[in-house]
Amino acid sequence: MFIKESKETLRGDPDLRCELAFLSRGCDLVLPSRFKKRIKTFQQLQAQSNKQDKKSGTPPPAPLSPTPYVSPPTAPPSSPPPLQSSSPSSSTSPTSPFNHDAAITAIETAFTEFEEEKADIYEMGKIAKACGCPLYWKAAMFNGAGGERTGFVSVHSFIATWRKLLHSCYDDSSKFIYLLAKPGCSYLDQEDFIPLLQDIVDTHPGLTFLKDAPEFHSRYITTVIQRIFYVVNRSWTGRITMTELRRSNFLQTLALLEEEDDINQITDYFSYEHFYVIYCKFWELDTDHDLYIDPKDLARYNDHASSSRIIERFSVQREGRMSYAEFSWFLISEEDKKSPTSIEYWFRCMDTDGDGVLSMFELEYFYEEQCSRMEGMGIEPLPFTDLLCQMLDLVKPESQGKITLSDLKRCRMAHIFFDTFFNLEKYLDHEQRDPFALQKDIDNECPEPSDWDKYASEEYEILVAEETANEQLHEGTFDDDYEEAELPVQGEMVGNKMDKLLISDLSA
Repeated sequence: MFIKESKETLRGDPDLRCELAFLSRGCDLVLPSRFKKRIKTFQQLQAQSNKQDKKSGTPPPAPLSPTPYVSPPTAPPSSPPPLQSSSPSSSTSPTSPFNHDAAITAIETAFTEFEEEKADIYEMGKIAKACGCPLYWKAAMFNGAGGERTGFVSVHSFIATWRKLLHSCYDDSSKFIYLLAKPGCSYLDQEDFIPLLQDIVDTHPGLTFLKDAPEFHSRYITTVIQRIFYVVNRSWTGRITMTELRRSNFLQTLALLEEEDDINQITDYFSYEHFYVIYCKFWELDTDHDLYIDPKDLARYNDHASSSRIIERFSVQREGRMSYAEFSWFLISEEDKKSPTSIEYWFRCMDTDGDGVLSMFELEYFYEEQCSRMEGMGIEPLPFTDLLCQMLDLVKPESQGKITLSDLKRCRMAHIFFDTFFNLEKYLDHEQRDPFALQKDIDNECPEPSDWDKYASEEYEILVAEETANEQLHEGTFDDDYEEAELPVQGEMVGNKMDKLLISDLSA
């Protein structure tokens, strides 16, 4: 009789029924001692519930019938669910073996569509979708299962890899690092992204025009990698951790690639137009095309807008020259001084003694050159003491006599602060703006394109217009159809502007 009543009450607790099913299948995840404890707890709660029902005069439960049974509230588990570990490998899995089996079955079914149940990197897209992952994870999955060594992935090798992943990774960030990182590493360095981005270049509809220009691939990939680390690697270590990946929007942006054929619509990380702007600016400065620019080259950027003293800081930090990857950081930081990375970037440049604060002496050092340049232009500069009062009112530092990185991030006007000390053109623009309009922009909470997005869009249009005008002058049709000319598509620019850039010189 007791066994019969226990069976009937167990039907109302799906959690216990699930564990009983696992136990009957010999599942290692359910220990008999824990199962007995759960049954005892459930029976005690059930007995207490029956006593309360009798006291309140409620009728006993009706016998089982063919009508659907509505289960009572389940008892709370005897122990909380395991916390998700921050490590990409762990001995416990948050998902049930049943879900694992369903995932493996879907993968096996997907592999049956391929000859000898082997998939190359292009066919891995179907496997990625069978795993419930975004399409452009396919290169990471391919390499993670050893495909880069053999040129294909068999169903057995992939399932073995995926089983290990399911038992050790809890979310997309941990899975992504598990697949893409080097063996034994819990972080991603810049080289780890190359296979993933090369696959995007090879297969994304918005980059098909690059198939006939393989010499451009390395420059585009380098640019995207620098943009990824600029935004995601908040620790400045050169290694993206799982925590940093979780806090960023990179995986969400990567998933958008399969939904958007125009890659320029995805301005974060992957836009070809943004790459085009960055590289054209670098090529204009790198007159000897040795893959590096020296302080004299860098000083010519934007018609010598930056002061020579801030340029000298780059020569000290980078042994007298700057690579294309480093220039990408400089350009994005120069044109958007509102982002957290940009604020940290320029703070380090102005912190000449490296003590973590900007002293009044450092501010005066950079402002002296601004005064000299304004006097050369016939503009009477503001005395440093007056300017210092303005800057302290602007930043409102917590400690008197010094400005910290936290002060600049909190004030939301770091771009004005930095331009005041080393970018004369932008400083004068700020001085001529209506202060009420400036405050309105700061208080505006509506999402809008970043300063970098605005700059890249405007510069791209200028570069394309210049190329169009040059083509028409070369063809002798400038006077006839200049007004009706349309912007060339990306494929046309590869054969014109980029031929002049000779990107093949940078393929090393």
